[in-house]
Order: sequence, then structure tokens, then C-alpha cells
Amino acid sequence: MTKEQKIKSFDPNSIGDTTAGMFGLPFTIEECETVLIPVPWEVTVSYGGGTVNGPKAIHEASYQVDLYDPNLKDAWKLGIGMDKENKTIRSKSTTLRKKAEAIIDAMASGKDISKNKTHQKSAKEIQEGCLWLNKTVKERVTHFLNQKKIVGLIGGDHSTPLGMMQALADKFGKFGVLQLDAHADLRIAYEGFEFSHASIMYNALKIKEVNKLIQVGIRDFCQEELDVIKNEKGRVVTFFDRDMKHAMYRGDSWDRVCNRIVKELPDRIYLSFDIDALDPKLCPNTGTPVAGGMEAEQVLFLIEKVVKSGKQIIAFDINEVAPARGNDWNENVAARLLYRIANLVALSNGKKA
Repeated sequence: MTKEQKIKSFDPNSIGDTTAGMFGLPFTIEECETVLIPVPWEVTVSYGGGTVNGPKAIHEASYQVDLYDPNLKDAWKLGIGMDKENKTIRSKSTTLRKKAEAIIDAMASGKDISKNKTHQKSAKEIQEGCLWLNKTVKERVTHFLNQKKIVGLIGGDHSTPLGMMQALADKFGKFGVLQLDAHADLRIAYEGFEFSHASIMYNALKIKEVNKLIQVGIRDFCQEELDVIKNEKGRVVTFFDRDMKHAMYRGDSWDRVCNRIVKELPDRIYLSFDIDALDPKLCPNTGTPVAGGMEAEQVLFLIEKVVKSGKQIIAFDINEVAPARGNDWNENVAARLLYRIANLVALSNGKKA
């Protein structure tokens, strides 16, 4: 059956078919305009875990999402599919996570790990594993970019999209990163790990094609990260949660705040969305929840403004979704946001259903 035939026979108002693809859609990966790459990896998480199960949980929750989208008529016809999970990624994450936990626990108790041969060996293995992950992700992203797909990455912790940004640099040249996050993620080798989830944007800045980093919703950061922002001399622009909220308390509007954010963005943008950018009532089980944050519709309003401005979102990620036993709220919220965001990204690339 062709894609056109599947579209004619598919009922978007029916119950989600759990035997079908992402969101209950009947399309193969080859037929989908948007491909999601699951990356079940959380080696260097420093607080709560569980994000390794995020991609699978979001996939399962997607069957509950209604397919009407107010921004793109019949958006479902474009197709959104999730690539098969690379089981080696999950396996390596499980093995290396145990080694990282031992190192983190030793450091937290004041021990000098430089004098421990076991920890030093583990640190080297973790470094090699992270380099392997970046290479693996880059290759898979490049594979789908060469097929002219819109690519989204679903983590896992927030260290996972570095290889994706490297692939985008090769494909598109210069671009900016729009980071929605509670954390600045500008730590330098946090807890001794160069590729920590807390260092993803510091590592992104090492990519010469990343000409600007616009951070939104930041409310948990250290002096080292503030120094990085200052030393980048305008390459990093941060919209702190406190500043945005205080402006609105004084009578400003989210619309005007979003206009200021959009004004800072270059024409090509990579959207990196850590789910903890949201108010933690929407993602209570995420790895490092922080009081404050945005509502779901605030995030979508901002992305809509970006799209309406004519800027191109070349790819995107959603990270740090951690399902809780007996409670599917986190992945439920993530799946609904994922559907709307994927459609907005498609719209920014000129796609029409």
C-alpha cells in the first residue's frame, strides 16, 4: 500500500493503534517526513536517573495523543516515525553508568579519585564511551539528513545531542542553538566528565559553526557558567527565568519577551529542549527538577513565534524525560509537546500536509 493509499484509509479521529508507528500513524520510516532518533543514554547524570527509558516511554505515550494541530492542517499526513533503538547504546549506558556512579560517590565523599587506579580506568572508559556515542549519533543523524528527513533526537540525558549538532554543522554550516532549559549546561567537564549532561552547551560552543547560543528559562547555574556567558562576548545570550518573570510581574508580556528572544536568533536554528525547562509540576520525575519554569503553552507560543518570523528550525531534540513507575505523566506531557513541536519544525521547513 502506498503512502497516499494509507492516508485515504486512515482515520485520524479513531483510537491510537498501538500496533502501528509513532502516534498510531500507519507510515513506515521511509514514508515519514520527520524521523525521531531514540538515544537511551544517561551515563553522567548527577542527580535523578531514569532518562534512559525516556524514548521508549514517550513512544508508548504517543498513542494517546490526538492528531489535530491548530498550526498545520492535517499535520499527521506528513508522518512522524521513530527509528529503531540502538541496543548497544542502552547496553553501554548501563555498564558505564555504574562506573560513573562509583566515581561520583567517591568525589561526593571527598576522596581523591586521581589516586585510585580503578576510578581512573573507569573515567577513561567513560570518555571513550561518550566519544563513541557522539560518533554513533552523528552517523545516524547524517544518514537521515541525506534522505532529506527532518530529524529529531529523543534522549536520554542532555549530553546526547552533541553528535547531532556536529552532523548539522557539516550539513548546514553556521547555525544558532535555541536552548530551553532550567540549567545553563555550561559546566566545564562537570564531575570530571568532559561530556557530562551539564556540559552539553559548553561542548556545543566548541563547534565553530555554532555562531550563537540563546538560552531561555535558565534558573539554576553557577559562577563558572556565568563567566562563560560573559567571556563569549555576545555569542551566548541568556534569558534567565527570574528576569523574564520579574519583567512580566511589572507589566511586561510573554509576547514581548518572545519578540526579544526571536530578535536574537540567527536565520538557522537548532532547537534543544530539556524538559526541565517546564514548571516541574509538568515533569516532576525529570533528572534535576528546579522550581519555576514555563508552562507547556508558553513553550509552544515561543516556537510558534520563531516559525512565524521566517527562521528555519533545522532539527530539534527533547531530553531528560524520566518515566515514573505507576505514573505516566512525564511522558504524557512530553509526547504531546513532541507532536506539536515536530509539526512546527516541519512548518518552518516549508512542509505542508
